[in-house]
Amino acid sequence: MISRDSNDILNGVVLAGGKSVRMGQDKSTMQWHGVEQKYYIAGLLKPLCAETFISYREEPQEDNSGYTQVVDTYTGAGPYGAILSAFQKEPGAAWLVVACDLPLLDEATLEYLISNRNRTAIATTFESPHDGLPEPLITIWEPAAYPFLLAQLEEGFKCPRKALIKSDNVTILKAPDPVALMNANTPEDAVMVLDILRKTTVS
Repeated sequence: MISRDSNDILNGVVLAGGKSVRMGQDKSTMQWHGVEQKYYIAGLLKPLCAETFISYREEPQEDNSGYTQVVDTYTGAGPYGAILSAFQKEPGAAWLVVACDLPLLDEATLEYLISNRNRTAIATTFESPHDGLPEPLITIWEPAAYPFLLAQLEEGFKCPRKALIKSDNVTILKAPDPVALMNANTPEDAVMVLDILRKTTVS
């Protein structure tokens, strides 16, 4: 599934630079599957992408994981800046961007996204089962998205979801398993995730 065509590189990047204010602890280091979540997501991406990166807001204290780091060069722009920083590193590649706060994400969901990728769009994404809007932080952003995102930034926009909504060239898919897209942003979300994981283990 990994493309070796230099004109069709799909890299993966895990967004691990959030402040995790609502959760009260670093979401990227929470362990839902026996390993820090950022490494769990990176492990899902690794067999599906040419290279897998972990994005940080600033230089981490220590990271011996073996994954290449992308440090945010667009300060104050949140996930939007992280996506642009990935493109800055390799502008000719497409980027499968995944947030670290998706503890129920699985390989099948990522494979579905990749197999339904529209290379002629600026992005291929999922429809949120929560509000029907596009999910920008589990999205394949094509190289054509880079200049579009930069132009949006120059106009003062820093929201990747709004960028997807504003573009008329985005492919939006329905997830085969909507539960896989559940974010864990608060302690209450964490309780729900643990309950789902327990039920899954029992069944």
